[in-house]
Amino acid sequence: MKQSFDAIIVGTGQAGPPLAGRLTQAGWTVAIVERKLFGGTCVNSGCTPTKALVASAHTAHICRCADDFGIQQGRAVAVDMHRVKERMAAIVAKSRDGVESWLRGMERCTVYTGTARFLSPTDIQVGDDTLQAKSIFINVGARPTVPHLPGVENVPYLTSTSLIDLDVLPQHLAVVGGSYVGLEFAQMYRRFGSEVTIVERDARLVTHEDQDVSDGVQEILETEGINVRLNAECIEFEQHSNEIAVKTHCPAGEPEVRCSHVLLAVGRTPNTDDLGLETTGIILDKRGYIPVDDQLQTSVLGIWAIGDCNGRGAFTHTSYNDFEIVAANLLDNDSRKVSDRIPVHALYIDPPLAQIGMTEAQVRASGRPALIGTRPMTKVSRAIEKGETQGFIKVLVDVESHKILGASILGTGGDEAIHCILTAMYSGQPASLLQRSMHIHPTVAELIPTVLGDLKPLT
Repeated sequence: MKQSFDAIIVGTGQAGPPLAGRLTQAGWTVAIVERKLFGGTCVNSGCTPTKALVASAHTAHICRCADDFGIQQGRAVAVDMHRVKERMAAIVAKSRDGVESWLRGMERCTVYTGTARFLSPTDIQVGDDTLQAKSIFINVGARPTVPHLPGVENVPYLTSTSLIDLDVLPQHLAVVGGSYVGLEFAQMYRRFGSEVTIVERDARLVTHEDQDVSDGVQEILETEGINVRLNAECIEFEQHSNEIAVKTHCPAGEPEVRCSHVLLAVGRTPNTDDLGLETTGIILDKRGYIPVDDQLQTSVLGIWAIGDCNGRGAFTHTSYNDFEIVAANLLDNDSRKVSDRIPVHALYIDPPLAQIGMTEAQVRASGRPALIGTRPMTKVSRAIEKGETQGFIKVLVDVESHKILGASILGTGGDEAIHCILTAMYSGQPASLLQRSMHIHPTVAELIPTVLGDLKPLT
């Protein structure tokens, strides 16, 4: 059966449903296709479930530290992973069902379930149905990458998607990959009670961050008893009875890690390989992403790529911003662009890391004269009162314009406090705007004016 629409949206991740809402409100007829779970990665295997698990892990950690705050407990902390996962699943189901109900009840929107495959630049097949539209939006997201490492096919590995469905506590979890996803799971499972070892092939964790940030993150994790193995070249896997051996060939330490479970956290792969894009004329880049311009249009007129599959961001906030950019250009006569946004992300270990704009390394590489201000969390009253003094605040400022170039906050409340710096950057205001601002005490953000009042040349 062939049906014609004004627009087709493939995928119900963060960019898809709100775009359907805007288009239908503007009078467009829209078909939206979902082949598996409504809500995409964020709702089903990303932000929502992992942050629910982080909250449970944080609660267990606080209970174990209760004596430090003068609170006595009657018994040792025990973690019931089945109940932890039940809580997580309930939160996920509510979000997923909410997205599906919204779309199915949306006027002028028709929901199709199944795998979408292009037949031409204007036609998509879903099961027995052929959908046609002059405007098509690809929003298919990405999945965990399974690396081609020796022996990986011979062991029962986990990914970030399958691990959240595991309702037993691993005795020893080996996390292969020392970046954002891997580190969040490493800390959470350590707090649940597992022995945890991180295996990273590079010389430091979170290599996209500055060296001092990497060092601070490693210190936080090692303080909680997490083993970190760096420079792990030639990683291999072997099954030994009821154990898995992860061979590391690290310069220091044992040549292998024996564990009960392995998590592969080495990146993500876009879900573009089965879309039939060869029928459209779109050519993927070498990593499988769909190239787009500053308004998220592909090389083929009438086709856009939004969300994780376009390689222009790998976060819920960038996906949602993709929707805003597309809607502004199509419906509001507002020429918004991807290049207008400031890079911003967070690592949700505890305490969290938030980073915006340029890193110190990027500023140095640019050669531009800059100022730097830092403040350890040991000098932040809010952190001291909460007993969470790990980390620091760092802000970089251009010498000539005095505008803020970037900032990193590793510490309690940093993922929230950094937004006042971000707002100043978007407004194009000089650092003096924040330096002369009066913030509420006691907060983490109140130290930002202090940091900006003590800037020194970046040498």
